Amino acid sequence: QTTTAFKALIEMIKEYKPTAIVCNGDALDGASISRFPRGDWEKIPSVKEELDACQYFLGEIEAVAKGAKMFWPLGNHDARLEMRIIENLPAFEGVRGTTLKEYFPAWLPCWSFWVNEDTCIKHRWKGGHGAGRANALNSGCNIITGHTHNLAVQPLTDYNGTRYGVQTGCLANIHGEQFMAYTEDNPKDWREGFALLSFEEGRLMLPELIQVCGEDRFEFRGCINKV
Repeated sequence: QTTTAFKALIEMIKEYKPTAIVCNGDALDGASISRFPRGDWEKIPSVKEELDACQYFLGEIEAVAKGAKMFWPLGNHDARLEMRIIENLPAFEGVRGTTLKEYFPAWLPCWSFWVNEDTCIKHRWKGGHGAGRANALNSGCNIITGHTHNLAVQPLTDYNGTRYGVQTGCLANIHGEQFMAYTEDNPKDWREGFALLSFEEGRLMLPELIQVCGEDRFEFRGCINKV
């Protein structure tokens, strides 16, 4: 699906011309190679179908990136591809196509992307409702994570100053069929959107959030915008 959040991301990249774009994990789901069984006789896409979709959407980002560096901190779902190959086909080590990065050469894979010594972007660390605050508290730096599908900025101030725990939401439609069985159709404390980080004099300014607020509508800096 070309979701509202994804279309908003493309528009924001075009307008603000970021220096770096970070795909903060779980672009790939790996549903058909997950250890979790499928539910409700749902159709699960093949690995090839997922890879094709990821190449298409990340290719859309690449097309408007205009020289921005692109980073991809590995998510736990992304890791399913190589983990399954390693587990079942160890003799294929080094064979072309057995690593995720070979399908996405424009994106630099990593576990953590340090913007500077004060700001770390990675897919996950602490979990649960208070993940943002817990990450900032325990890391001692600004830390930006995905994983929870939440979209929030949680400041933490102590004797060392203020740092931020940011959760970056998701680009997927949270009401999509792919999540119905997974969440048992329960309310989801998730939000569709992403984060915009600005730095001045080497310091992270208050992180800004872009949040979907309806079909083809997103909110940013006090305005509702259409895509």
